[in-house]
Amino acid sequence: MKGKPLVSMVSAGLSKFGKLEGLYAREIFAEAAKEAFDRCPNLDPKKDIKALFLGHMGESYEHQGHTGATAADWAGLLHIPATRTETACASSGAALRAGIFAVLSGLCDTVMVGGVEKMTHRTTAEVTEYLAMASDFPFEQWHGITFPGLYALMATAHMHEYGTTEEQLAMVAVKNHHNGFLNPKAHMQKEVTLEKALSSRVIAWPLKLYDCSLITDGGSCVIITKPEIAKKYTDMPIQIIGSGQASDSIGIYERESLTSLIAAKIAARQAYEMAGVRPEDVDVAEVHDCFTIAEIIGYEDLGFCKRGEGGRLVESGETKLDGKLPVNTSGGLKSKGHPVGATGTAQAYEIYLQLTEQAEKRQVKDANIALAHNVGGSGATATVHIFRRE
Repeated sequence: MKGKPLVSMVSAGLSKFGKLEGLYAREIFAEAAKEAFDRCPNLDPKKDIKALFLGHMGESYEHQGHTGATAADWAGLLHIPATRTETACASSGAALRAGIFAVLSGLCDTVMVGGVEKMTHRTTAEVTEYLAMASDFPFEQWHGITFPGLYALMATAHMHEYGTTEEQLAMVAVKNHHNGFLNPKAHMQKEVTLEKALSSRVIAWPLKLYDCSLITDGGSCVIITKPEIAKKYTDMPIQIIGSGQASDSIGIYERESLTSLIAAKIAARQAYEMAGVRPEDVDVAEVHDCFTIAEIIGYEDLGFCKRGEGGRLVESGETKLDGKLPVNTSGGLKSKGHPVGATGTAQAYEIYLQLTEQAEKRQVKDANIALAHNVGGSGATATVHIFRRE
């Protein structure tokens, strides 16, 4: 049934994003979980939450695997089934889908879904190496390619094919830093001018420093339940009405295109069809902007504009906070930060705030339908979820 709620989101939590010195990932996740519990006083976590699904990308950062059980323990949810999902930067987007499946199956009435990553205590070289594990080892990592390099290839292909400019890339950064400036939990709460973005040092041409997301520590979570019991926990449940996930070849050298992520297009098509909505129905969106070109390609893959017109869309101002379709009101990965395992449910957290009208200075007026687009690696995984206000 198109548009029928799959599950209801009844609460959400987010740690501060940034360089969180002296804290382990488990402590960071516990901060997010505490906010979710505090927002939902009618919930008894130990009694009501039946499972935890946790997105977490890398054991290397803390030399710590088995993070599902660890996070459950530190969130005060000992003994429930706790499962880690790993799909690179889409790890908690995939966790959200797993949680939806658990509720829809009838095995669990209420579950917690979240994600976490602790990254900033490692050097840039170490983080670059760990992140590169989400690319193809023999044909990409082995030859020295990094994620800035992979997305730079996408950017140059998009520029060559469609005339996208360095200025349009920088406009994504300017927009998202403006939104992040208004978000008290963002890693980099500061405005950036177009001139500063364009003059920042080159990381992998045409991508410059301000075209790249931040190495960040952070945790996030949401609590989802059966729609028929959601009002037991809150007067303002948010319905998840569409969910899609797809994959593609891990190496971009095998893709049919460098200017589109096929997995994202498939996931979006699945989610739209399930939700019974069209791209033009979306009022606010969180789009995976690990690099500025990723947001521009995301506009196109999600149907917000025609293929090749993503650069012109951001230039038009339509995706600004006061535009027709505000994108990345949280500041996105670019300003809010990108603790990779936490990103998917951090997007859902922002949507929870927007649709319950708790986003304060970055609130989108009369938002009813929202979308979250979470990409793993260079696009080998993508998830898309669609939300509706009750």
